[in-house]
Amino acid sequence: MNNVMEPKIGDKMKADPQLTGLDAWVIGSVIDIEHNPFKGLVVAIKDELGRIFFGQIKYFQTV
Repeated sequence: MNNVMEPKIGDKMKADPQLTGLDAWVIGSVIDIEHNPFKGLVVAIKDELGRIFFGQIKYFQTV
């Protein structure tokens, strides 16, 4: 197992522009965590505009 701490629902995280397709990192609250057998840990965040972004944990950083 890797050394990444698993986030909890409600934690603040930011999503990488490579994931979002936007110019800057997007900050949001964790709304879902999935242990995907093929992709590993998958996180979903919701930002203050109501947008939802999800992907592998490698595309997220804690705030």
